[in-house]
Amino acid sequence: MNVSYKLFSVPGGLILFLSLFFSLATQAQVGIGNTNPDASSVLDITSTSKGLLAPRMTTLQRLAITTPANSLLVYDTDLKSFYYYDLPSTAWVSLNSSQEKRNNYVLVKSQSDFPAPVGGVITLDTHTYYEINGTINLTASIDLNGAYISGLDAWEDVLSYNGTVFVGNQGGSIRNIAIAGGGTAFNITGGTTFTVQNTIVYQMASVGTIANVGLYFSNIMLFYLNTNGITYNNIGSLLLSNQSWFEGNGGIYETFTGTFDQIQKVGGLSTVTAGATGLDVSSNPSVGEGILLSAVFSGDGTYINKYTSGSYPGYNFTNAWAVNCPGIPRESDDVATGDINLNAAVGSGALTTFSGTGTGSRKKVSGTTTSNSLFRFIKDGDNKIIYDGSKKRYFQISGSVSYQATDDITAILYIAKNGSVVTETKVYGRGATGFFTNAGILALPIIGTIELAKGDFIEIWAERYSGSGNMQTLSLNLTAR
Repeated sequence: MNVSYKLFSVPGGLILFLSLFFSLATQAQVGIGNTNPDASSVLDITSTSKGLLAPRMTTLQRLAITTPANSLLVYDTDLKSFYYYDLPSTAWVSLNSSQEKRNNYVLVKSQSDFPAPVGGVITLDTHTYYEINGTINLTASIDLNGAYISGLDAWEDVLSYNGTVFVGNQGGSIRNIAIAGGGTAFNITGGTTFTVQNTIVYQMASVGTIANVGLYFSNIMLFYLNTNGITYNNIGSLLLSNQSWFEGNGGIYETFTGTFDQIQKVGGLSTVTAGATGLDVSSNPSVGEGILLSAVFSGDGTYINKYTSGSYPGYNFTNAWAVNCPGIPRESDDVATGDINLNAAVGSGALTTFSGTGTGSRKKVSGTTTSNSLFRFIKDGDNKIIYDGSKKRYFQISGSVSYQATDDITAILYIAKNGSVVTETKVYGRGATGFFTNAGILALPIIGTIELAKGDFIEIWAERYSGSGNMQTLSLNLTAR
């Protein structure tokens, strides 16, 4: 204790008491083990061989303290942790201790903090959390083996390797890191679940391959200056959110091959460099349900290598997909469209003959037709288109027929679904008498709203309501939207 001793003409004990009293009353610092306490401290304890021992007690004894002062400090022997009392919250607060830290945590500042490589592969401990701190230069690949790798800042926490960075077939989790070094980022060949989030892949020879995974979820990924992209193969659920491929990447950015239960690619961008391709489905992958939504395609390269089987003229994907992205055609059942067209010169139209009158005379209008705009519809012979979408929906059907009567005839025209007329769509017409030369030409519009499921088909049918003549069709047009 830093004290001053002064002599007075009084008994010695009183002199010592007065000296201590005045010294402590006037001096702001007390030093134990030193004679020059720090000016910012009330008590400055110095020792190289001994420590400060706080009161030790059980949890029950700690909680029994009456009206503890704010910041009162004790050591709880039951919970093996220091506690201080926080008066504003009227609660005891635990200070961090080894008992509260994760028991499956490893801070990685160099490769030596990982398990030792075996056969050129670092196999991580399952369910262990590896925190990347800074740039880690690798000399071997990492098998996640169901572990977790994470950094705090993807621009600062980097795994660098000129070989394949991640391999294995057990899945795992990666987040908040960058992958660089000129090699291949991924060669994942299996696993129940594999997730990659908030991760940057740049200046790699190839982003790599992810295959045979039950669920792959990738969220907020940035790809830059990679020579080749990534291939996804045989994945149960492929969920891609906000994948950003910037100009400067090469090759094919994303390739889908094999079989998928579902693919969802939502958000992000593909700025396709000249000579590169944004997305490739030309191997005709089998997809239970595909969703491609709000991913922006731009640049001077090829945006989509389309399905070579099952796609439609002018479109890229099969009817298993719903596509709505800036830069490429919209594809979904709600924009399905089909048409039927017949065009003949006056006097040489297609003849539809009736066997009688009334409902028993109903039949499909004859004639050779074409279809020029089919998306998720299929042409099946003449005057017939089949809905090929996957979702049941209502269609607005509009059409018209121009015909001449071969004799005095009143005809009824209908839209027919699956070979049965939809009576609500009927329209009557009666032309002038005469055959070809003297017959008048009548044009009738046909309009209806009809629900179609996959495989349902529509046609235009006619009925002779009265008279004995037939129909010579000069033009027929129908559009389903």
